[in-house]
Amino acid sequence: MVNGPRTLPRLVIAAPSSGSGKTTVATGLMAAFAARGLAVSPHKVGPDYIDPGYHALATGRPGRNLDAYMCGTSLVEPLFAHGSAGSELAVVEGVMGLFDGASGQGELASTAQVAKLLRAPVVLVVDASSQSRSVAALVHGFAAWDPMVRIGGVILNKVASDRHEMLLRDALEESGLPVLGVLRRAARVETPSRHLGLVPVAERRTDAVDAVAAMGERVRAGCDLDALLALARTAPPLLGDAWEPPVHASPGPRPVVAVAGGAAFTFAYAEHAELLTAAGAEVVSFDPLHDEKLPDGTAGLVVGGGFPEVYAPELSANEPLRRAVTALAESGAPVAAECAGLLYLARELDGRPMCGVLDASARMSERLTLGYREAVAVADSSLAAAGTRVRGHEFHRTVLEPGAGPVPAWGMHLPERRVEGFVRGGVHASYLHTHWAAAPQMARRFVERCGTVR
Repeated sequence: MVNGPRTLPRLVIAAPSSGSGKTTVATGLMAAFAARGLAVSPHKVGPDYIDPGYHALATGRPGRNLDAYMCGTSLVEPLFAHGSAGSELAVVEGVMGLFDGASGQGELASTAQVAKLLRAPVVLVVDASSQSRSVAALVHGFAAWDPMVRIGGVILNKVASDRHEMLLRDALEESGLPVLGVLRRAARVETPSRHLGLVPVAERRTDAVDAVAAMGERVRAGCDLDALLALARTAPPLLGDAWEPPVHASPGPRPVVAVAGGAAFTFAYAEHAELLTAAGAEVVSFDPLHDEKLPDGTAGLVVGGGFPEVYAPELSANEPLRRAVTALAESGAPVAAECAGLLYLARELDGRPMCGVLDASARMSERLTLGYREAVAVADSSLAAAGTRVRGHEFHRTVLEPGAGPVPAWGMHLPERRVEGFVRGGVHASYLHTHWAAAPQMARRFVERCGTVR
């Protein structure tokens, strides 16, 4: 445990808007500093699962999320301290624009709020492709908007030429903010995207390694790493205790909790496995695309988010594993499924047979469902007692058509009132992504249920 004041240099990488180049700069900085031999701790503001995979490649450490909506403001610094233990520098990639947060709730869950909670200097990444002198007004506005947010410098992205760079630097001279880097428009790094953002690392491992290396080289060549490190070192000491998963292990054998992974199920928070382990489970990963059986001794199953729609033919073709999942669910063992996991447990996905644990049919949709949610557990389940309140996040382009009379998992309160998900025997399945660090009793309850079912 890391307790009390601890010095940790840190930077928050933000931007005026999405698409400005935050991911390239943040990931490139992580890779460039790691190449210098520093132990770099990577973090991402918000519920994003994909960017942390690239951060992990750049640093060799798990990418961690900092979400003030789902976990609450009081957990941001403790989770940050937990994730950054043993590091020499932390780099936090922001989300959306600097001051953009949960819809209609002010600064909540914004990059600005997280920067203030961490007392970390901010580096503003500006897409300068269509401006020259106006960049000074833009930067001045962001620097002056909230005096509690300390913008320590600017990285100019998509700069067209030496002449363009000179105009931008001249305009920013009177702002009082140093230009800490310039990245040219012509330098491109291939990071393919699809309907939910970047393609996850697990689906393009070799190409992703090359992309991260290219980001690191681009940032090393275009940014003043010494000045950025000096800025990071101006952050004051962390004051509070680091978060730790509460230990509730019971005497006797540790039940095996199988956690789906591989290219189809890439969405997971690192803290979930840590919480399950602390609650007494032996966590074992498996890949539903390739493994034809569950890990030996599986007493509980966690199937998180990802892209099963992309791999529906392969998931459907793995009949032995589908039968094993169905048999486990029918035995009454606890099964927790989020989003992609919900689709995998359905009867079919885009016409292809899935596990059939749930009487529901799923299909791709053109409509994106996205946003934070407030929810209450409708019924007792392997994850939560009826009445348990949580905050979560939805992010998918699929729709589910349930059969008759399912027992819902959650009653939603925002943005509208509705019920969602399934509770059936030991199965808790829902579109809602939750962060168990905010409700560690969910992991404990799940593991306890593992010990009651043969």
